[in-house]
Order: sequence, then C-alpha cells, then structure tokens
Amino acid sequence: GAELPHQYSLSMQDVVVIGGSFAGLSAAIQLGRARRNVTVLDTSAPRNRFAPHAHSIIGHDDKPPQEILREAREQMKPYTTVKFVQARATEVSGQKDNFVVTIEDGTQITTRRVILAHGVTDIMPERIEGFAECWGRTVLHCPYCHGFEVADKALGILYFHPMLSPFVTAMLWDFSKNLTLFADGHTLAPEFREKLDRRGVRVVDPEIKKLLNKDGQMSQVVLADGSQVELTALFSHPRQRLSADFHHQLKLNTTETPLGTVIQVGDNHETSVPGVYAIGDITAMKQSAVLAMAAGNMAGVLCHHSLLDF
Repeated sequence: GAELPHQYSLSMQDVVVIGGSFAGLSAAIQLGRARRNVTVLDTSAPRNRFAPHAHSIIGHDDKPPQEILREAREQMKPYTTVKFVQARATEVSGQKDNFVVTIEDGTQITTRRVILAHGVTDIMPERIEGFAECWGRTVLHCPYCHGFEVADKALGILYFHPMLSPFVTAMLWDFSKNLTLFADGHTLAPEFREKLDRRGVRVVDPEIKKLLNKDGQMSQVVLADGSQVELTALFSHPRQRLSADFHHQLKLNTTETPLGTVIQVGDNHETSVPGVYAIGDITAMKQSAVLAMAAGNMAGVLCHHSLLDF
C-alpha cells in the first residue's frame, strides 16, 4: 500500500477503512488482493499499545503488537490500490455507493463502502491511583493473553460484575492458586463467597485506593482502610467506550453490554446501515487481536462480494 501525504485528493474509493490495527488491516489486505481501491485512515493509537507483548497469535507469539502491525503494513506494499492516510476520521455521511468520509483537516473522501474498525478505549478508574500506569503491564484484562507469564504468582481479581467476575476467577484458578478477590466495596453473592472460601481464595472487601508500582510493575495494593496486599498482577475489566461516534452519526443499531456499547452486525459484518461494516472490538464483548483479524478477513471478503457488478 502507498503512503499518502497529509494533503491529497482521491477519486471515488471502493472502501474506506477507518482504523488500521489488526481488524482494519485484515480487511484491507483482502480488498487489496482483490485489487479494489481502498483508503485506510489510522491514528496509530491501537488499544493494545500499552501491552509490551502480544500472545496466542501463531507465528507472532511474544512480539510487541506495534511490531506486528509494522510488519503487516510492510507486507501490504505490493497492493498498490491500498492507500494509507495518517489522519482521524471525524464524520461519515451518505448512503450505500455514495458515502462521504471527512477527516480532521476537512478533506472529504467519497466511497462506496465504509468499514468501521476504530476500536474501543478502556476507561481507567481515576479513583485508583497507579491503575493507568500499570495497565497492560501488571493490570491485565485477559488470562489467555497474559496469564501464562504470571502463572503461580500472587494474582488478584478486581470484582466488576456478578456473572463475569466468578467466571474470570475460575479461569485464573488454572494459572495460580495464590488468588485474591478484591471486592472493591461491592457485596458478593453468598454462594460466590462460600466457593472462594472453599477454594482458599482470599477475599478483600475494602475499596482499592492505590497500586504501588515502579514503571508499571505492581508490588502492592493499598486499600481504603490503609492496609496493603502484596500482588504481582491484577486482572481487571474496566468499562470501555467506542473510540469514535460514527454509531451516533449513522444511527447504527447498538447493544449495551456489561463492559459498554457494541455495534450490532449481521453474519456478514454489515451494520444496520447498508454498506457500512463494523469489525473488531467495537462489535463484541469477546475481544482479542486474533478475533479482530478473523472478523476483518471475513468482512473484507464479504464487502468485496457486495461490490461485484458482473
């Protein structure tokens, strides 16, 4: 794919992909191989930029996420119908076969299809000092992404939901028996508390006030009552928000989940607005780089199918 200068002009595009991370690039490479004219708009701020390494991506295990994305863009250079623009999209309007995507400098791109792949933003709890500094390093959200590296260490679970927190606890039991459940001021269901007690999982009730850390490496959790708990890593699922408001602009159908809003899509990854597709973390609670890549790959194929005019 070609890199374009900030000021540019483009003819009608087949597809504009908003977001150039794992989902967006996977869609773009399929469309590029189909020799369709594609513009990828990206701000180089992927959600997993806080994590030093990515895991469970075969062929790329333990690589920095940004390195994987750099390699992907390098490998896309032969697909010259794919253009990359370092810019933020601010508005999407129009209808199928005649959308207009406006970027931050006012430039407008016309396109037949739009693929939303802009991702989500994790909302850091400001009341917990040190949380943001540890995010992606020792405050972790996914046992499959990060659990192996902290196996058999002192691990914590930050309670956040009556159904999901017990499930996360059950998963982490496979990684370490040295577990602490931080209720963080919430009232636990009696049966959950009884199960934790039977398993030997420590329960700490007061709210968390601070995570003592050095360069994101946690050492202790400081509680509201002043007590401290030694900990290697804390698993947490903060709420998240969509990183752009195109779902409002286009009046897309959405669903509320325990973690935040997701955009509704059909089996072909198309939203409630014909010609607008959505992929990656913005469409589901089950989120990972691999799932984003799979969704992007399939959305690129099915979007191409919708463009066939034989």
